[in-house]
Amino acid sequence: MSLQDHKNLNIVPFVSVDHMMKIVLEIGVEEALVGITEYLEEDFRRWKLFDKTPRVASHSHEGVIELMPTSDGDIYGFKYVNGHPKNTKDGLQTVTAFGVLSDVHTGYPVLLSEMTILTAFRTAATSALAAKYLAPKNSECMAIIGNGAQSEFQALAFKAILGIKKLRLYDIDPVATKKFVFNLESKGFEITVCDSAEQAVQGAQIVTTVTADKQCATILTDNMVGAGIHINAIGGDCPGKTELAAGILERSDVFVEFPAQTRIEGEIQQLDADHPITELWQVITGQAKGRTDPRQITLFDSVGFAVEDFSALRYIRDQLEATGQYQDLDMLADPDEPRDLFGMIMRAAPVH
Repeated sequence: MSLQDHKNLNIVPFVSVDHMMKIVLEIGVEEALVGITEYLEEDFRRWKLFDKTPRVASHSHEGVIELMPTSDGDIYGFKYVNGHPKNTKDGLQTVTAFGVLSDVHTGYPVLLSEMTILTAFRTAATSALAAKYLAPKNSECMAIIGNGAQSEFQALAFKAILGIKKLRLYDIDPVATKKFVFNLESKGFEITVCDSAEQAVQGAQIVTTVTADKQCATILTDNMVGAGIHINAIGGDCPGKTELAAGILERSDVFVEFPAQTRIEGEIQQLDADHPITELWQVITGQAKGRTDPRQITLFDSVGFAVEDFSALRYIRDQLEATGQYQDLDMLADPDEPRDLFGMIMRAAPVH
């Protein structure tokens, strides 16, 4: 479905949580991850076209609420997203989100979608895309430290894109790991549950850290990380929230999405502002090198960027015609005379 397909411009397609679940189940979870990864790679290759700005964040003691906007000149997109680690204790999601695509030429929105589920898909797909260019060749085993809501998506994306079949798991909460094993034990993985983060990284070519606590934590200490691995650092995604010891960063080749945002929110907030980094789009387009040596430590310092949400929303919109999983919302005023908004209201009054 293209941006111009809707005949009534005041009617906006809406993808609810129920629709999103049905879309990804109809397509297949791994197939959807592959599809979103392809859209991401396409947009990273045209990175220079996009308006880019760090997300607008409103921080509180409990968490953060953010807006993430971008545009390629034809389509504008944004995501509303929160991050509240304490929510889990109250039976609530740590992250919730929704997103919008609009036609730049009219300003009219053309898609409204849930993005709590979709963000999990796009985050995992972005991780796998980066690892496609940065991880050791023929990697078989990944450690996942932090087995919360994002973890299964990470595992399935790495399986679908890189062929990862062996998983080593650790979480400070054994219930989270038990949940992970229950969800994915029939999905073709060889799963090892570990007693510590240090045990989890042993023998892994890829290490994914995806914890939620809003603090400067040390999930990986310097002595845990040997030569030749790829680190997929996801959890450090706001000021004052990190997962890795600074010594690891100093020994690694660091790759980021958008430096102006990552230096504020990512693992590299621990380092000097002039510490060398490489943007992922440069590697994907061949303008910079990714992994160049078997003993190299590569680190994808991922904080999430608006272009990734844009790609995921584009992917979902292109699935609507085939799946039919959406509903039309009468969302925009459409007076017969564009200047007569008041008259439209008056004509809606009941006749006595």
